[in-house]
Amino acid sequence: MIDRSGIRLLFLAPAGASLLLGLYAATALLGFDVPPLADRIAVSHGALMVFGFVGTLIVLERAVAIKKWWAFTAPALLGLGSLLVLAPLPSWLGRTAIAVGAIGLLLIYRSIWRRQAMTAIAIQFLGGVNLLVAAILWLANVPVAHLIPAFSAFLVLTIAGERLELARLSLRGSHPGRALLWASLSLTGCVSLALCVPAFGYPLFGLALLWVVFWLFLHDVARRTLGSAGLPRYMAACLLSGYAWLVVAGGIWLVGGVATSGPTYDAVIHAVLLGFTLSMIMAHAPVILPAVLRRPLPYRPFMYLPVALLHASLVLRVLFGDARGLPHLLQLGGSLNITALLLFIIIAIASAVLGPVRQSKPARPGQRDRS
Repeated sequence: MIDRSGIRLLFLAPAGASLLLGLYAATALLGFDVPPLADRIAVSHGALMVFGFVGTLIVLERAVAIKKWWAFTAPALLGLGSLLVLAPLPSWLGRTAIAVGAIGLLLIYRSIWRRQAMTAIAIQFLGGVNLLVAAILWLANVPVAHLIPAFSAFLVLTIAGERLELARLSLRGSHPGRALLWASLSLTGCVSLALCVPAFGYPLFGLALLWVVFWLFLHDVARRTLGSAGLPRYMAACLLSGYAWLVVAGGIWLVGGVATSGPTYDAVIHAVLLGFTLSMIMAHAPVILPAVLRRPLPYRPFMYLPVALLHASLVLRVLFGDARGLPHLLQLGGSLNITALLLFIIIAIASAVLGPVRQSKPARPGQRDRS
């Protein structure tokens, strides 16, 4: 019998390689003395993290969900395409593979829509459209810095659609989630405005992002589960802290406008890609990875350590290093960002190896409480 978890692990290999290469590029971009860095890795740092790492993870999870063999070509193309971009080959080969992989994601959503047409799926489809837009523009040699609104819309709408699926049972009215759908359409439209009319589009993109976040804060079940215990509380803490970083990014775009270089660019890209996206990955890892690999990843309380380090280091980097122009704090915060991610990976592997958490046996009747 074929070990399907082993095959799925092969699809994660390019995502892992993209992550490690992206962290290597981040270390060099922070100004640390590291071995010579290829120009392609430095230039492609942001795209490598979105297409090669996060994108591959998201698309692989969707492919597993629909259980169609053809769906697995999408994460394979995203992962391998990201690595081909770094190879000594024409860059258009890897970028074309990424664009075809993004088309594959839309076909996956089409298959899901046929099974169950829901507003939540429509919002996630809009996220996939933004991923394809970013892939096509990158194929056309548009600089990565100008793709950040499209990257952000892909990541935010993917998560927003998932959270709507969980919240829809508690929503009132005949069209639950309609306001979020309008906000998602606005965010997608503002991606085009940011590309074509930056001075006008970026503030509107920030406003639309704040609209999406406001809906999530208002309706997400995480507000209720924050008062629980164990895994639900851990996930809620990650989700709500991630939303807070979206408020920071949206506020910067709304007030500061165009952000394609300098401290404002560093602040918004890491507020979205680290503060929000990594929080979502840390929140959902104990649920999503077992579904993909068929291997348990039990929650343990020390999973809070990398989460706390991530947000503390982002405060140091964004609110002090970027906002106050203190490069040494930016460098320190950036290095701690990398440490937080590596620490989470180590803890996740350790938790998977240790296996399920043993439940304490209930005390026998009459047994003395020794605590």
